[in-house]
Amino acid sequence: MKTLRYLLGDQLNHQHSWFDTVDDDVIYHMAEMRQETDYVLHHIQKVVAFFTAMRLFADRLENAGHTVIYYKLDDKRNQQDPVSNLSQLIKEHKIQKFEWQAPDEVRLDDQMRAFAKALSIDTQGYDTEHFLTKRDELAKIYEGKKRMTMEYFYREMRRKYDILMLNEKQPEGGKWNFDHANRNRWDEKTPIPPELSSERDVTDILKLLEEQKVKTFGRIKGEKFDWPLTYEEARETLDYFNENLLEHFGTFQDAMHTDQQYLYHSRISFAMNAKIISPLEIVRRVVNYYDQNKPRIDIAQVEGYVRQIIGWREFMRGVYWKEMPAYEKLNKLDNKNKLPDFYWTGNTGMNCLKHCVNDSLDNAYAHHIQRLMVTGNYALLTMTDPDEVDAWYLGVYIDAIQWVELPNTRGMSQWADGGLVATKPYVSSGSYINKMSNYCKSCKYKVSKKKGEEDACPINSLYWNFLSEKGNYFKGNPRMNMVFRILDKMDNETLIAHQKRAQWVIEHPEEV
Repeated sequence: MKTLRYLLGDQLNHQHSWFDTVDDDVIYHMAEMRQETDYVLHHIQKVVAFFTAMRLFADRLENAGHTVIYYKLDDKRNQQDPVSNLSQLIKEHKIQKFEWQAPDEVRLDDQMRAFAKALSIDTQGYDTEHFLTKRDELAKIYEGKKRMTMEYFYREMRRKYDILMLNEKQPEGGKWNFDHANRNRWDEKTPIPPELSSERDVTDILKLLEEQKVKTFGRIKGEKFDWPLTYEEARETLDYFNENLLEHFGTFQDAMHTDQQYLYHSRISFAMNAKIISPLEIVRRVVNYYDQNKPRIDIAQVEGYVRQIIGWREFMRGVYWKEMPAYEKLNKLDNKNKLPDFYWTGNTGMNCLKHCVNDSLDNAYAHHIQRLMVTGNYALLTMTDPDEVDAWYLGVYIDAIQWVELPNTRGMSQWADGGLVATKPYVSSGSYINKMSNYCKSCKYKVSKKKGEEDACPINSLYWNFLSEKGNYFKGNPRMNMVFRILDKMDNETLIAHQKRAQWVIEHPEEV
């Protein structure tokens, strides 16, 4: 039976069962499309990464003997959306059956289902064979419950896949979570090896994007691209992480520093989210390396890494499929302010924002604490419209696909879901940033000043203003009791000074 199989740009799993055998009656189709470059404004490196990885994957399939029809962005046959392209291919090649892998974004999932339903030929959808859980698994686990707690989900995943377990019930190390050991500022003494670089020439794609007038933002250094984009490169990057970075990953995973963009992070998130390498393989290889290198590597280092992948990553995907499509419209705090222009330029006097935004613009990357407690914290404290925050996060990061970006941003970072994901809003004054980084040391603002002075850290005033403005949403939250007791005891003059200072910052972000 003449079959057409469609692959999206984040479905680059060469270990999928589709590719176990070569069939001359099966055609694979992939396409670079304006539908995907234009639905949100993307970082230039994100577009380059997807197009390059897709081309490399198509070459891999062809070298294995599979038939591939690949449309580059400027291909004359390319009608720039999958429905038009697939319809034409079905007609031209007299296709008798259409098959696709389930997209991990509601927008594309709806599009594929509608397309398949409208066809008069046989159709069949497949799982991507990538995740450790099914789409509806989290919904079943938390059916009828008001709150979803990641920790219990994470423990179940550890048991299910026998990861860092002594037996069926007891976790290795006697505890499930070593997060308390993962909150250290980098000491500037422990050496950090440089990131492993692939240095791929992407001149042709940069030229293509310029010729086709694809709008992007962010920066790319010259014509060399150093993210792992093939399975072999991902394996090499992971091995490098194990051998050089894992030993201190957990200790400093939350740290931030002006001179270190990656610290001890593995830089494998794009390869994982594009399904180039599976999360289970990553975790197994990390745990195996840990097992072979005790006690030099302690459990706090590896548990922190495992938790991010089989805990948060799988949990957030479950939240996405459980709560969509309503989730992307939630705005429980009724925040409506505009995202400051410096998120697109990096031009601000606040050193923490300057470094985190410019790191994002330079590298299409920032680690989870930079995203959550600097750029996300500022957006929430300034009561920014979560639609604008989502658009920036979805566009700026190389690993951002809506299933992972949306619940992390709208839920955990912006508390727009009213606490479905996070038990409390992740907001802080400048003291947390000072504790976890050296940003404040060279900032023109003084983090130690806490009474709304002009040279005081603006985040201090924004913090107390936010709590006074939005306090009714959180006063019943036991995790917020202490901070509200402090707010209640604050003298009126100090609170008014914070409110005035915060309002000025919100209204004049480009002057801060």
